[in-house]
Amino acid sequence: MSQPPTHFWSYTAALDPTLDFLAGTVAGVSGLVVGFPFDTVKYRFQNPSPTARYHSTFHALTTITREERLHGLYKGISSPLATAPLLNGMLFATYRFLMKLQTRLDHDHDPEGGSQDEAPTLVQVFNAAAGCGLATTILTTPIELIKIQQQKQQQHLPAHEVARIPPARTVGLQIFRAGGTRLLYRGLTPTILRDVGGYGLYFFGYEGTLRLFAPPPAPPDEATATPPAPAPAHRWAPLLLAGGVAGILGWIVTFPFDVLKTRMQAEDIPGTGTGTSTGSAAPHPHPHRPPFPLGTWRTARTMYAEPDGGSRIFWRGLTPTIIRAVPVNMAVFGTFEAVVWAFS
Repeated sequence: MSQPPTHFWSYTAALDPTLDFLAGTVAGVSGLVVGFPFDTVKYRFQNPSPTARYHSTFHALTTITREERLHGLYKGISSPLATAPLLNGMLFATYRFLMKLQTRLDHDHDPEGGSQDEAPTLVQVFNAAAGCGLATTILTTPIELIKIQQQKQQQHLPAHEVARIPPARTVGLQIFRAGGTRLLYRGLTPTILRDVGGYGLYFFGYEGTLRLFAPPPAPPDEATATPPAPAPAHRWAPLLLAGGVAGILGWIVTFPFDVLKTRMQAEDIPGTGTGTSTGSAAPHPHPHRPPFPLGTWRTARTMYAEPDGGSRIFWRGLTPTIIRAVPVNMAVFGTFEAVVWAFS
Protein backbone atom coordinates (compact mmCIF):
# COMPACT_ATOMS: atom_id res chain seq x y z
CA MET A 1 0.00 0.00 0.00
CA SER A 2 1.29 3.48 -0.87
CA GLN A 3 1.94 6.19 1.67
CA PRO A 4 -1.20 7.89 3.05
CA PRO A 5 -2.13 11.07 1.20
CA THR A 6 -0.91 14.37 2.59
CA HIS A 7 -3.58 16.69 1.25
CA PHE A 8 -7.34 16.63 1.24
CA TRP A 9 -8.13 16.02 -2.41
CA SER A 10 -6.18 12.77 -2.31
CA TYR A 11 -8.86 11.39 0.03
CA THR A 12 -11.14 10.82 -2.96
CA ALA A 13 -12.52 7.51 -1.69
CA ALA A 14 -12.52 8.32 2.03
CA LEU A 15 -14.28 11.67 2.06
CA ASP A 16 -17.90 12.46 1.27
CA PRO A 17 -19.74 15.72 0.44
CA THR A 18 -21.22 15.94 3.94
CA LEU A 19 -17.79 15.95 5.57
CA ASP A 20 -16.47 18.37 2.96
CA PHE A 21 -19.36 20.74 3.70
CA LEU A 22 -18.93 20.46 7.47
CA ALA A 23 -15.18 20.99 7.36
CA GLY A 24 -15.52 23.85 4.90
CA THR A 25 -18.13 25.57 7.04
CA VAL A 26 -16.01 25.40 10.20
CA ALA A 27 -13.01 26.61 8.20
CA GLY A 28 -15.10 29.49 6.89
CA VAL A 29 -15.85 30.70 10.42
CA SER A 30 -12.18 30.70 11.38
CA GLY A 31 -11.13 32.48 8.20
CA LEU A 32 -13.83 35.13 8.56
CA VAL A 33 -12.93 35.99 12.15
CA VAL A 34 -9.25 36.29 11.28
CA GLY A 35 -9.72 38.28 8.09
CA PHE A 36 -12.69 40.61 8.54
CA PRO A 37 -10.73 43.56 10.00
CA PHE A 38 -8.55 43.51 6.89
CA ASP A 39 -11.68 43.45 4.72
CA THR A 40 -12.81 46.63 6.45
CA VAL A 41 -9.45 48.28 5.77
CA LYS A 42 -9.44 47.09 2.15
CA TYR A 43 -12.87 48.59 1.55
CA ARG A 44 -11.80 51.95 2.96
CA PHE A 45 -8.71 52.01 0.76
CA GLN A 46 -10.77 51.21 -2.32
CA ASN A 47 -13.51 53.76 -1.58
CA PRO A 48 -12.24 57.19 -2.68
CA SER A 49 -13.71 59.30 0.16
CA PRO A 50 -11.83 57.88 3.19
CA THR A 51 -8.64 56.79 1.42
CA ALA A 52 -6.66 59.95 2.18
CA ARG A 53 -7.18 59.50 5.92
CA TYR A 54 -5.00 56.41 6.13
CA HIS A 55 -1.29 56.20 5.41
CA SER A 56 -0.84 52.43 5.65
CA THR A 57 -2.61 49.23 6.60
CA PHE A 58 -1.35 49.42 10.18
CA HIS A 59 -2.34 53.09 10.44
CA ALA A 60 -5.83 52.28 9.16
CA LEU A 61 -6.26 49.44 11.67
CA THR A 62 -5.13 51.59 14.61
CA THR A 63 -7.17 54.62 13.51
CA ILE A 64 -10.38 52.66 13.08
CA THR A 65 -9.85 50.93 16.43
CA ARG A 66 -9.17 54.23 18.20
CA GLU A 67 -12.09 56.12 16.65
CA GLU A 68 -14.67 53.36 16.34
CA ARG A 69 -13.31 50.75 18.74
CA LEU A 70 -13.16 47.07 17.90
CA HIS A 71 -16.75 47.23 16.72
CA GLY A 72 -15.62 49.39 13.80
CA LEU A 73 -13.35 46.67 12.43
CA TYR A 74 -16.14 44.08 12.54
CA LYS A 75 -19.13 46.20 11.47
CA GLY A 76 -20.93 44.42 8.67
CA ILE A 77 -19.76 40.96 9.73
CA SER A 78 -23.29 39.75 10.50
CA SER A 79 -24.17 39.21 6.84
CA PRO A 80 -21.04 37.21 5.94
CA LEU A 81 -21.04 35.41 9.31
CA ALA A 82 -24.53 34.12 8.58
CA THR A 83 -23.63 33.05 5.07
CA ALA A 84 -19.88 32.97 4.38
CA PRO A 85 -19.15 29.81 6.44
CA LEU A 86 -21.95 28.00 4.59
CA LEU A 87 -20.62 29.43 1.36
CA ASN A 88 -17.19 28.07 2.20
CA GLY A 89 -18.74 24.68 2.93
CA MET A 90 -20.50 24.84 -0.42
CA LEU A 91 -17.20 25.75 -2.06
CA PHE A 92 -15.36 22.69 -0.78
CA ALA A 93 -18.29 20.34 -1.39
CA THR A 94 -18.73 21.65 -4.93
CA TYR A 95 -15.01 21.35 -5.51
CA ARG A 96 -15.16 17.69 -4.46
CA PHE A 97 -18.13 17.02 -6.74
CA LEU A 98 -16.51 18.64 -9.78
CA MET A 99 -13.23 16.88 -9.10
CA LYS A 100 -14.91 13.48 -8.82
CA LEU A 101 -16.86 14.23 -11.98
CA GLN A 102 -13.68 14.96 -13.92
CA THR A 103 -11.81 11.91 -12.69
CA ARG A 104 -14.83 9.69 -13.34
CA LEU A 105 -15.23 10.99 -16.89
CA ASP A 106 -11.51 10.53 -17.55
CA HIS A 107 -11.67 6.98 -16.18
CA ASP A 108 -14.74 6.15 -18.26
CA HIS A 109 -13.02 7.51 -21.36
CA ASP A 110 -9.81 5.58 -20.66
CA PRO A 111 -10.43 2.69 -18.18
CA GLU A 112 -6.82 1.55 -18.52
CA GLY A 113 -5.43 4.98 -17.72
CA GLY A 114 -5.53 4.59 -13.94
CA SER A 115 -7.82 4.56 -10.93
CA GLN A 116 -10.49 7.17 -10.22
CA ASP A 117 -8.88 7.57 -6.79
CA GLU A 118 -5.54 8.80 -8.11
CA ALA A 119 -4.51 12.36 -7.32
CA PRO A 120 -5.94 14.77 -9.91
CA THR A 121 -3.79 16.76 -12.29
CA LEU A 122 -3.23 20.44 -11.62
CA VAL A 123 -5.34 21.24 -14.68
CA GLN A 124 -8.23 19.30 -13.11
CA VAL A 125 -7.64 21.17 -9.85
CA PHE A 126 -7.89 24.51 -11.65
CA ASN A 127 -10.98 23.51 -13.62
CA ALA A 128 -12.87 22.24 -10.57
CA ALA A 129 -11.98 25.32 -8.53
CA ALA A 130 -12.95 27.70 -11.36
CA GLY A 131 -16.31 25.94 -11.54
CA CYS A 132 -16.72 26.49 -7.79
CA GLY A 133 -16.00 30.18 -8.24
CA LEU A 134 -18.69 30.48 -10.87
CA ALA A 135 -21.26 28.64 -8.75
CA THR A 136 -20.63 30.61 -5.57
CA THR A 137 -21.09 34.02 -7.20
CA ILE A 138 -24.83 33.39 -6.91
CA LEU A 139 -24.48 33.96 -3.17
CA THR A 140 -21.28 36.00 -3.01
CA THR A 141 -22.55 38.98 -5.01
CA PRO A 142 -25.54 40.01 -2.83
CA ILE A 143 -23.67 39.16 0.39
CA GLU A 144 -20.79 41.47 -0.49
CA LEU A 145 -23.14 44.20 -1.70
CA ILE A 146 -24.94 44.21 1.67
CA LYS A 147 -21.65 44.21 3.57
CA ILE A 148 -20.27 47.14 1.57
CA GLN A 149 -23.46 49.15 1.97
CA GLN A 150 -23.30 48.60 5.75
CA GLN A 151 -19.67 49.70 5.82
CA LYS A 152 -20.54 52.79 3.81
CA GLN A 153 -23.31 53.74 6.24
CA GLN A 154 -20.83 53.35 9.08
CA GLN A 155 -18.52 55.96 7.53
CA HIS A 156 -21.28 58.59 7.55
CA LEU A 157 -22.07 58.27 11.24
CA PRO A 158 -20.12 59.41 14.32
CA ALA A 159 -18.73 56.61 16.46
CA HIS A 160 -21.44 56.90 19.13
CA GLU A 161 -24.17 56.42 16.50
CA VAL A 162 -22.74 53.35 14.77
CA ALA A 163 -25.28 51.16 16.55
CA ARG A 164 -27.99 52.85 14.47
CA ILE A 165 -26.86 51.05 11.34
CA PRO A 166 -29.52 48.49 10.41
CA PRO A 167 -28.67 44.79 10.37
CA ALA A 168 -27.81 42.91 7.20
CA ARG A 169 -31.33 41.58 6.68
CA THR A 170 -32.81 45.07 6.80
CA VAL A 171 -30.22 46.45 4.38
CA GLY A 172 -30.88 43.55 2.02
CA LEU A 173 -34.61 44.26 2.04
CA GLN A 174 -33.96 47.96 1.44
CA ILE A 175 -31.82 47.15 -1.58
CA PHE A 176 -34.41 44.73 -2.95
CA ARG A 177 -37.20 47.29 -2.58
CA ALA A 178 -35.06 49.92 -4.31
CA GLY A 179 -34.23 47.85 -7.38
CA GLY A 180 -35.29 44.23 -7.05
CA THR A 181 -33.12 41.22 -7.82
CA ARG A 182 -31.18 43.10 -10.47
CA LEU A 183 -29.92 45.60 -7.92
CA LEU A 184 -28.99 42.84 -5.45
CA TYR A 185 -26.69 41.50 -8.16
CA ARG A 186 -24.95 44.79 -8.85
CA GLY A 187 -21.31 43.97 -9.59
CA LEU A 188 -22.01 40.41 -10.76
CA THR A 189 -19.75 40.60 -13.84
CA PRO A 190 -16.54 41.65 -12.02
CA THR A 191 -17.40 39.18 -9.24
CA ILE A 192 -17.50 36.34 -11.77
CA LEU A 193 -14.23 37.51 -13.36
CA ARG A 194 -12.62 37.68 -9.93
CA ASP A 195 -13.88 34.38 -8.52
CA VAL A 196 -13.51 32.10 -11.54
CA GLY A 197 -9.84 32.91 -12.01
CA GLY A 198 -9.22 33.61 -8.33
CA TYR A 199 -10.48 30.29 -7.03
CA GLY A 200 -8.79 28.43 -9.86
CA LEU A 201 -5.42 29.92 -8.91
CA TYR A 202 -6.24 29.58 -5.21
CA PHE A 203 -6.61 25.80 -5.24
CA PHE A 204 -3.92 25.44 -7.91
CA GLY A 205 -1.46 27.26 -5.64
CA TYR A 206 -2.42 25.19 -2.60
CA GLU A 207 -2.18 21.84 -4.34
CA GLY A 208 0.94 22.77 -6.29
CA THR A 209 2.77 23.89 -3.14
CA LEU A 210 1.80 20.74 -1.26
CA ARG A 211 3.09 18.59 -4.08
CA LEU A 212 6.46 20.33 -3.87
CA PHE A 213 6.71 19.18 -0.24
CA ALA A 214 5.01 15.79 -0.63
CA PRO A 215 7.00 12.82 0.78
CA PRO A 216 8.50 10.46 -1.79
CA PRO A 217 6.51 7.30 -2.62
CA ALA A 218 7.18 4.18 -0.60
CA PRO A 219 10.00 1.91 -1.87
CA PRO A 220 8.88 -1.28 -3.63
CA ASP A 221 9.90 -3.51 -0.72
CA GLU A 222 7.58 -1.52 1.59
CA ALA A 223 4.61 -1.63 -0.75
CA THR A 224 2.90 -4.35 1.26
CA ALA A 225 3.24 -2.51 4.57
CA THR A 226 0.35 -0.52 5.96
CA PRO A 227 1.78 2.53 7.70
CA PRO A 228 -0.43 4.37 10.22
CA ALA A 229 -2.17 7.52 9.06
CA PRO A 230 -0.09 10.54 10.01
CA ALA A 231 -1.46 13.08 12.46
CA PRO A 232 -2.06 16.59 11.09
CA ALA A 233 0.90 17.91 13.10
CA HIS A 234 3.20 15.93 10.83
CA ARG A 235 2.26 18.18 7.92
CA TRP A 236 1.37 21.51 9.49
CA ALA A 237 4.37 23.42 8.08
CA PRO A 238 3.83 22.66 4.37
CA LEU A 239 0.07 22.89 4.80
CA LEU A 240 0.19 26.37 6.33
CA LEU A 241 2.75 27.50 3.78
CA ALA A 242 0.51 26.21 0.98
CA GLY A 243 -2.45 28.08 2.46
CA GLY A 244 -0.51 31.33 2.46
CA VAL A 245 0.68 30.79 -1.13
CA ALA A 246 -2.89 30.00 -2.21
CA GLY A 247 -4.21 33.22 -0.70
CA ILE A 248 -1.57 35.39 -2.35
CA LEU A 249 -1.85 33.75 -5.76
CA GLY A 250 -5.63 33.84 -5.71
CA TRP A 251 -5.69 37.59 -5.13
CA ILE A 252 -2.69 39.09 -6.87
CA VAL A 253 -3.88 38.25 -10.39
CA THR A 254 -7.58 39.03 -9.97
CA PHE A 255 -7.39 42.01 -7.62
CA PRO A 256 -8.36 44.70 -10.19
CA PHE A 257 -11.73 42.96 -10.63
CA ASP A 258 -12.30 43.21 -6.88
CA VAL A 259 -11.54 46.94 -6.92
CA LEU A 260 -13.99 47.39 -9.78
CA LYS A 261 -16.66 45.33 -8.00
CA THR A 262 -16.23 47.34 -4.79
CA ARG A 263 -16.63 50.65 -6.62
CA MET A 264 -19.81 49.47 -8.34
CA GLN A 265 -21.32 48.09 -5.12
CA ALA A 266 -20.41 51.20 -3.11
CA GLU A 267 -22.60 53.46 -5.28
CA ASP A 268 -25.40 55.16 -3.35
CA ILE A 269 -28.70 53.30 -3.21
CA PRO A 270 -31.75 55.45 -2.39
CA GLY A 271 -33.55 54.22 0.70
CA THR A 272 -30.53 52.61 2.36
CA GLY A 273 -29.05 55.69 4.04
CA THR A 274 -25.71 55.68 2.21
CA GLY A 275 -25.83 59.14 0.74
CA THR A 276 -25.57 61.62 3.62
CA SER A 277 -23.98 62.02 7.00
CA THR A 278 -27.35 61.90 8.68
CA GLY A 279 -28.11 58.46 7.38
CA SER A 280 -31.00 59.64 5.21
CA ALA A 281 -31.41 58.44 1.69
CA ALA A 282 -29.32 60.11 -0.98
CA PRO A 283 -31.15 62.16 -3.60
CA HIS A 284 -31.40 60.40 -6.91
CA PRO A 285 -31.49 62.25 -10.27
CA HIS A 286 -34.24 59.94 -11.57
CA PRO A 287 -36.32 58.94 -8.52
CA HIS A 288 -38.69 56.83 -10.60
CA ARG A 289 -35.93 54.67 -12.06
CA PRO A 290 -34.09 51.85 -10.28
CA PRO A 291 -30.61 53.04 -9.16
CA PHE A 292 -28.43 51.04 -11.54
CA PRO A 293 -24.85 52.31 -11.96
CA LEU A 294 -22.73 52.41 -15.07
CA GLY A 295 -21.83 49.08 -16.61
CA THR A 296 -18.61 47.27 -15.77
CA TRP A 297 -16.58 48.60 -18.70
CA ARG A 298 -17.81 52.18 -18.34
CA THR A 299 -17.14 52.10 -14.60
CA ALA A 300 -13.59 50.92 -15.28
CA ARG A 301 -13.02 53.74 -17.79
CA THR A 302 -14.46 56.29 -15.36
CA MET A 303 -12.16 55.10 -12.59
CA TYR A 304 -9.14 55.19 -14.91
CA ALA A 305 -9.91 58.79 -15.92
CA GLU A 306 -10.17 60.11 -12.36
CA PRO A 307 -7.51 62.65 -11.25
CA ASP A 308 -5.85 60.08 -8.98
CA GLY A 309 -6.74 57.21 -11.28
CA GLY A 310 -4.70 55.53 -13.97
CA SER A 311 -3.73 51.88 -13.73
CA ARG A 312 -2.69 52.22 -10.08
CA ILE A 313 -6.28 52.79 -9.00
CA PHE A 314 -7.05 49.14 -9.76
CA TRP A 315 -4.42 47.99 -7.26
CA ARG A 316 -5.53 50.24 -4.41
CA GLY A 317 -5.95 48.18 -1.24
CA LEU A 318 -3.74 45.32 -2.42
CA THR A 319 -1.40 45.52 0.59
CA PRO A 320 -4.02 44.85 3.29
CA THR A 321 -5.53 42.17 1.09
CA ILE A 322 -2.23 40.29 0.73
CA ILE A 323 -1.46 40.74 4.44
CA ARG A 324 -4.93 39.35 5.18
CA ALA A 325 -4.64 36.48 2.70
CA VAL A 326 -1.75 34.75 4.45
CA PRO A 327 -3.18 34.23 7.98
CA VAL A 328 -6.75 33.81 6.73
CA ASN A 329 -5.93 30.99 4.35
CA MET A 330 -3.59 29.37 6.82
CA ALA A 331 -6.58 29.31 9.18
CA VAL A 332 -8.98 28.07 6.49
CA PHE A 333 -6.91 25.18 5.20
CA GLY A 334 -5.52 24.32 8.62
CA THR A 335 -9.02 24.13 10.09
CA PHE A 336 -10.34 22.20 7.10
CA GLU A 337 -7.58 19.61 7.31
CA ALA A 338 -7.98 19.27 11.08
CA VAL A 339 -11.73 18.61 10.79
CA VAL A 340 -11.21 16.16 7.93
CA TRP A 341 -8.55 14.26 9.88
CA ALA A 342 -10.69 14.22 13.04
CA PHE A 343 -13.58 12.51 11.25
CA SER A 344 -11.52 10.26 8.97
